[in-house]
Amino acid sequence: MSLTRIFLGLGSNIERERHLCAGLDALAAFLTDLTCSPVFESHPVGIKSGPFFNLVVSALTDLPLTELHRRLKFIEADNGRYAPDRKGLPLDIDVLLYDEQVGNFDGLILPRAEILKNAFVLWPLSLIAPQRLHPVAGVSFARLWAEAKIDQKLWPVAFGWRGEPLTPATLLAAV
Repeated sequence: MSLTRIFLGLGSNIERERHLCAGLDALAAFLTDLTCSPVFESHPVGIKSGPFFNLVVSALTDLPLTELHRRLKFIEADNGRYAPDRKGLPLDIDVLLYDEQVGNFDGLILPRAEILKNAFVLWPLSLIAPQRLHPVAGVSFARLWAEAKIDQKLWPVAFGWRGEPLTPATLLAAV
């Protein structure tokens, strides 16, 4: 079976380090060539809550889109996303891009609109795949970020996974 390049957005505002690391561990169990963007902290958008940590992950999968989406929902559930008494958002994982797919796939719209609307998606995506073109806009993510007029505050934060820093010191020093 052929492999498909995917990009996922991960976010958490409750026990952020624990939930993001648990999500990354779960993804690493069934995805290959996993690459993580730097991690950013931002104020919440669209909900009242504490600040979020967000990152974008690039990986290869042999799963069809619907099965990938189903597994992501299970990972979210394992981290308390759908618990009746939950406070905040323990773990959110969204499919941003599934290769060059464009359209509505059983309610999953690709590319995900948040790419162009949210700095906490576009900035990490521009760092992990700067030359990749947005499948609808036809413009590189680096250029989209450079020209973005998104009124959201976010900043890189030190974050490690499996003993490796995800956010380079050079990016942290620039803050």
